[in-house]
Amino acid sequence: MPSELVSFFRFDYPDENAFVRIKIWKVKPDVNGSLHEYKYSCAYVVGKTCVLRYDNEAGKGDHKHIYGKEVPVQFTDIEDLIAQFDADVQMMRR
Repeated sequence: MPSELVSFFRFDYPDENAFVRIKIWKVKPDVNGSLHEYKYSCAYVVGKTCVLRYDNEAGKGDHKHIYGKEVPVQFTDIEDLIAQFDADVQMMRR
């Protein structure tokens, strides 16, 4: 699968021993199960545990892992996906 990294972002929450990492690739062909040209992984890690992850694994489509459950995610575009992810991160940090 030819791919091109289009975005990599990491933000550390120094007082919380936590970080957010976002990786987005443009791929051809599309990831099986997704209807767009992106492969992505958005993770919120606290300590050494990933407590929230958005991704689109082959065959599973767009989804998130939250509180030990896998839940579908509605993908419209990258900006909206990141906004959804950020809203979940902020909710978890409260």
